[in-house]
Amino acid sequence: MSDMFPVHGMDAVVFAVGNAKQAAHYYSTAFGMRLVAYRGPENGSRDEVAYVLTSGGARFEFRGAVRPGTPTARHVAEHGDGVIDLAIEVPDAEAAYRTALERGATGVVEPYLMEDKHGKVTLAAIATYGETRHTLVERSNYSGPYLPGYVAATPIVPPGERMFQAIDHCVGNVEHMEEWVEFYERTMGFTRMAEFVGDDIATEYSALMSKVVADGTRKVKFPLNEPAPGKRKSQIDEFLEFYGGPGVQHIALATNDILSAVDRMRAAGLDFLDTPDSYYDDPELRARIGKVRVPVAELKKRRILVDRDEDGYLLQIFTKPVQDRPTVFFELIERHGSLGFGKGNFKALFEAIEREQALRGNL
Repeated sequence: MSDMFPVHGMDAVVFAVGNAKQAAHYYSTAFGMRLVAYRGPENGSRDEVAYVLTSGGARFEFRGAVRPGTPTARHVAEHGDGVIDLAIEVPDAEAAYRTALERGATGVVEPYLMEDKHGKVTLAAIATYGETRHTLVERSNYSGPYLPGYVAATPIVPPGERMFQAIDHCVGNVEHMEEWVEFYERTMGFTRMAEFVGDDIATEYSALMSKVVADGTRKVKFPLNEPAPGKRKSQIDEFLEFYGGPGVQHIALATNDILSAVDRMRAAGLDFLDTPDSYYDDPELRARIGKVRVPVAELKKRRILVDRDEDGYLLQIFTKPVQDRPTVFFELIERHGSLGFGKGNFKALFEAIEREQALRGNL
């Protein structure tokens, strides 16, 4: 069947940060990413610097303001470090933009062409929740390091074996989930891949609701969360308060070896959420997950979660927030057939988040 909004996949996750140079160093050392491109005052960008890092097919861009009063500086002042753009690669940026607008999306940037000696790129952008946007990137005729205006850059540290190879999904925290689910269905032709409500996603103290939308190929997946009534402040409420509104809560990174990635990230100083021994010692866990590629003892040692569904199983772990505000964090996920999101781990995960909230005085 024809796809009204075809996509090739995620193009880049773009962050606005207070210090892009230091962020580039952090993600090079703690995440094992490779600096590949740069833009700044030295090559015509007078108000902003940008560092582009990759790991396999995953690409992050970190933008920082050189001067006060710029949009990037304002965004960081109001929201802290965070994601401003979930860029999507498409075969035809102008057609995707026009389709989205015809179906009710708000245009942010009209389609325009950029070119240099490496070829041509067409870009456009539409608005989504909060101040987040989707830049639509058509780059099939471009061979440069990132985009025109960026120059190739040498790695900050010697590249080692990569820790992850792709962006699995990007999670948004919003105030009106169903409104945004319908937005993606209407404007981009995405479909509902999963939903979690009620006891699926509640603890003794707090609750939330979540629905997942994805394009037809499942290359782009966007879970969307909203707070639900509970006894205390939920993790979504905390995010909305400290971020100052809706935004990207976490990015899930697909890895082929979660054990090695966690070991190396921890050694580089990255903090992960803790999971109590009782999770691993529960006989129901072992009965539910069956046989997995590593002993449960090895998962327990690293505090990695495991879940199984009708298609297979997955291993996953979550970092603590990676900036001063309790907002953006990351997930590492290793899939073995499972297309899910670790439903069986929700309670353990949210209780771990609540323990961190309590330490911060925000539960």
